[in-house]
Amino acid sequence: MAKKKNEAIRVDFNNVTAAAVGKKDGISPAEIKAFEKRAAACHKKCVAERKSGEIGFYDLPYQKALVNDIKGTVRELKDRFENFVVLGIGGSALGNIALQAALNHPFYNLLDRKERRGYPRIFVMDNVDPAYFAGLLDVIDPKKTLFNLISKSGGTAEPMSQYMVVREILRRKLGKKAPGHIIATTDREKGLLREIVGREGFESFVIPDNVGGRFSVMTPVGLLSAAMGGIDIEELLAGAAAMDKRCSRPDLKKNPAYLNAVVHYIADTKKGKVMSVMMPYSNALYLVADWYRQLWAESLGKKCDVRGKVVHAGQTPVKALGATDQHSQMQLYTEGPNDKIFTLVAVRKFPREVKIPKTYKKYDALEYLGGKTMNMLIEAERIGSTLALTAARRPNLTVTLPEITPHAVGQMLQMYEIQTAFAGKLYGINPFDQPGVEAGKIAAFTLMGRKGYAKKRRGVLSRIKKNARYIL
Repeated sequence: MAKKKNEAIRVDFNNVTAAAVGKKDGISPAEIKAFEKRAAACHKKCVAERKSGEIGFYDLPYQKALVNDIKGTVRELKDRFENFVVLGIGGSALGNIALQAALNHPFYNLLDRKERRGYPRIFVMDNVDPAYFAGLLDVIDPKKTLFNLISKSGGTAEPMSQYMVVREILRRKLGKKAPGHIIATTDREKGLLREIVGREGFESFVIPDNVGGRFSVMTPVGLLSAAMGGIDIEELLAGAAAMDKRCSRPDLKKNPAYLNAVVHYIADTKKGKVMSVMMPYSNALYLVADWYRQLWAESLGKKCDVRGKVVHAGQTPVKALGATDQHSQMQLYTEGPNDKIFTLVAVRKFPREVKIPKTYKKYDALEYLGGKTMNMLIEAERIGSTLALTAARRPNLTVTLPEITPHAVGQMLQMYEIQTAFAGKLYGINPFDQPGVEAGKIAAFTLMGRKGYAKKRRGVLSRIKKNARYIL
C-alpha cells in the first residue's frame, strides 16, 4: 500500500488586508511591498547566523543519528516502565506538553497499556506547585517510573528541586538501582547537571549549545518524551524539514513564516495591534498556543534593541480555544479595544467523526443539528468567528492543518520558530536571549538562601515590605 502523501499547512491572510478590515486596521499590498528589501536584508542575516552555527534550531529537522539513538532508547526502556515523567519548566516542558496533547489520544494516560500500544503514560511536571507535584507522587509507583530531568545548566531551581525530591525517593526505594530510573537531558560538556550525570551514572542526551530552550522542541528535550509516548518523531522532523525548505527564500509571496512575521510586525507597530491571539479550533492544538505564547513573548519582549536603545518591543500573545471561548472572550474581541490580531487554527479533517442523532424534531432550535456532525459544527463555528471578527474590523488570519499528524504539527512548529527569529530582525532585537527573567530568579535565589546572594538579601527584603493600608 502506497504511503499517504503529506499535505502542506496553509496560511490564509485575506482577513488581515485593508480590503477586508479597512485601511486603519488592515494591511495594504503597498505596505507589504515596502518591506521586500528589508525582508531580504533580514533573511540574509538569518542565513548568516545559520551558516556560522550561531543559531542552530533551523537544522534540527535533519538529525537522523539522533532519531536512531532516541528510538533505540525507547525500544530498550519502554516495556520496563509504566510511567515516563518529564521534570522541566518553560522551554523544557511546553513543547513536550504540546506534542503529547496534539498527537496522542486526548485521554492517553487513562488508556490501558494495550490501547497505548505498549508505551508508558506520560507526565510533564512543569511547575513547583507543591500540591501538584505531591499529587503526581500519589498516583505513580516510582519503581515503575522513568524520570527525564531536563536542564541545560543544572542550575534551574524548579526542575532541580523536583529532581532532588525524586532522587531521594528512588534511593530509598531502589538503592543502587535508582540511577537506572533517571535520564538527564543537558549540556554536552559543561554545567552542574553534566557533572551530576557523570557522578551518578545517569544515561543522558544532549541539548545543543546553539539552541535555546524555547526553540528546543525538536531536540531531545521534546523528541524523547514524544517517542516514549509513541509519536512518530521521524514524521515530525520531516514536516519541520518541509517547512524549512518552504521558508528558505526571502520572497514574501511564497514564505509563510516571513509574511506572517511582517504582518504581525506591521499590525503591532503601525496599526496598534499590541496583542496576538492564537485560537485553535481543536482541543488537541490548544496547548500549541501555550508553546507559542512563550516563543513569541520571551523572544520578542525586549527592553532594548541590539544597539542598546530602549524600545520596549514585543507583542503580547494570548491563547484562546474555539469554540469554547466564543462564549467567554469573543464579546471582548469583537466589541472591546481593537488592539489585537487573531490567528484562528483550523483542521480540515479531524481523526474522528461524531454524528449528531436526529432527535427533537419538533424543536427548531435543535432539529437543524440532527443528521449533522460535530465536525461540521466546529467548522461552522470557526467560519462564524472569522466573519464576526472581520465585520468588526479585527484583522484575522487562518492557519489550516490538513490533519493533525506529526508531519503537519512539525510544519507548524518550524514555521513559528522561523517566523519568530525573522521577526526579531524586523524589531531589531535579539530574539534568542531573555534578560528580563533574571531579576525574578535573583530574588528567588536570595530568598531561598543560595550561596553568593547574601549581600542582596537586605535589598530584596526591603522591596518586599508592604504598606498595610493597601491590603484589604
